[in-house]
Amino acid sequence: RALQDLGVFRLVIAYIMKVFQAEISIGDFSIVVGDILLVFLVIWLSFKISQLLRFVLDTDVLPRMNLPRGVPGAITRLTHYAIIVGGVMIAATAAGLDFSRLTLVIGALGVGIGFGLQNIVNNFISGLILLFERPIKIGDTISLEEQWGTVTKIGLRSTVVETLDRSEVIVPNADLISQKVTHWTLSSNVSRLVVPVGVKYGTDMKRVLQILENVAKNNAEVVEEPPPSAIFTTFGDSSLNFELRVWIADVMARFRVRSALGV
Repeated sequence: RALQDLGVFRLVIAYIMKVFQAEISIGDFSIVVGDILLVFLVIWLSFKISQLLRFVLDTDVLPRMNLPRGVPGAITRLTHYAIIVGGVMIAATAAGLDFSRLTLVIGALGVGIGFGLQNIVNNFISGLILLFERPIKIGDTISLEEQWGTVTKIGLRSTVVETLDRSEVIVPNADLISQKVTHWTLSSNVSRLVVPVGVKYGTDMKRVLQILENVAKNNAEVVEEPPPSAIFTTFGDSSLNFELRVWIADVMARFRVRSALGV
């Protein structure tokens, strides 16, 4: 009560209002401090609203829907970007930005692209293609430059691939669109496995073919359809060369099954 009588509160409030109404000038451009704080507040709220909405979608809404693999992740990510873009536009409007001057911004952006932002824009557009067209989805198994991995995250700039040794490789989205990528699980997890086998000359070839087929049929991870097959391939320098061709239900078991068949 005494502080109010002395007018301290009024002085503090007046000082704060004065700070908020102060202008910062850079050349011909000036902006009010309060507008700057409002912009940061709106953008911060946009991120928080996005986090809350994505949490609700991931934990309650999307699990109830029978959506194809990769679609829920695309929906939540696009929702996040939409909220952030909307928040930025609201913040810009609150700060008094004249949208008629966006042509200047676009022109500056074009100059920036010409001076070195081509890769960023290329990766951004490639990220949109991955999210909408979905040639590669979260959970897919791919091999890029002879390196195997599972896609764990698709962003607008890059994609994270977890390799078989649990390391994470960050791949620019443009590489996934423009380069040759082997997709092992695009339409099915079933994969063919070819195991080369060599035996010495003089071995009963029919007996070798029979043994190879029996080995494949006795392996629980080899599917019955298509059936496994063993074929003779070439006369080698020091061996008769055969191939055992089998189909497995899980592409990630390729190395384990190859080892089991070779023992």
